[in-house]
Amino acid sequence: MNFHQLYYQDPYRSSFEAAVVSCKPSDGGYALVLDQTCFYPEGGGECADRGTIDGVPVTDVRLEGEEVVHFVSVPFKPGTTVSGSVDFAFRFQMMQWHTGEHIVSGLAHTYYGCDNVGFHMSDVTTLDLNRHLTEEQLERIERDANEVVFADRTVEYLFPQEDELDRIDYRSKKELTGAVRIVRIPDADDCACCGLHVRRTGEIGLIKFLSHTHYKGGTRIEMTCGRDAFRKITAIQRANGETARLLSVKPDKTDEAVRRILAESAAKDRRISGLNRRYFRMRAESIAPGTPLALCVEEGLNGIEVRKFCDLLVKNGSAAVSAVLCPDEAGQIRYCIGSETVDLKSRVKELNEALDGRGGGSPQMIQGTFRTDAKTAARVLASCFG
Repeated sequence: MNFHQLYYQDPYRSSFEAAVVSCKPSDGGYALVLDQTCFYPEGGGECADRGTIDGVPVTDVRLEGEEVVHFVSVPFKPGTTVSGSVDFAFRFQMMQWHTGEHIVSGLAHTYYGCDNVGFHMSDVTTLDLNRHLTEEQLERIERDANEVVFADRTVEYLFPQEDELDRIDYRSKKELTGAVRIVRIPDADDCACCGLHVRRTGEIGLIKFLSHTHYKGGTRIEMTCGRDAFRKITAIQRANGETARLLSVKPDKTDEAVRRILAESAAKDRRISGLNRRYFRMRAESIAPGTPLALCVEEGLNGIEVRKFCDLLVKNGSAAVSAVLCPDEAGQIRYCIGSETVDLKSRVKELNEALDGRGGGSPQMIQGTFRTDAKTAARVLASCFG
């Protein structure tokens, strides 16, 4: 079969004509093979191209053996000529991202001996390096990667013979033999790669790290390039500007303002917690000794506060059984029930069935949620323990 991978001949080409070689049913659609194609198949972390063939959307493109297979929803007759159109805006974004990843991975390898052990492009480019990098090291890589972009260097391709490979210092995830394609970005990277790239580094546009985390003993970077970097940074800037407006500070002072608000909120929470403890003690001390069931219904408590309130009631010892109910706006009640004399674990199934509840615990304390109103819950608890 005389097959031409047109995307290698010219990655900027987006339209073509081709003859249908075969078209077979596959997974509710059809697997279409052409004698030549501009559609790049998924592989090496790079997404498959999007587009149409004779107006029919191409849902996926895969390399199966030596054949590039296009997945479509309608059949095409072998021997006929079809017209293909690649979504070049999407293709170019993938080319920007992929070339940008080369620069970042190459610099990380040169500076810190990192290997790229994972690479994926979807909403962002995700890059996994096998070493932990500090904030300062990542800033250096990002800064110098953009310097390579600004230098507008030509992206080169080498096709060394097998006996030449040992003399070339290049990155690769596996040992290679035979026909190898080396992508070279001067002073940045030499890497064996079958993907598509821009002609010059200036076409990448901005390289921007969006986040980084520790991952499997190394570093995971989320990054973006080009038009997508402009869109994402614009969205971040807009959100930060609105935050600054709400906080009545300058956009470059939002972090200080948020830290101040968090500190004030934490101090307020501590004051509220102290007031709650005083209130809980007063409620506990107001319960008459020998009470069968001390039932307290309080709104606005979190799970920890409900548990602490119940603990305090139990330790006070005035009631045989102490229960705290906290209803919310969704029609659910957070509950905690405690006792030093009654086996509560034996009652939890009965209560959950009667009040559409979820939860459990120990003989001394049970907790969970009821899906009912406070009045009904109080009546059932009084019947059970009163």
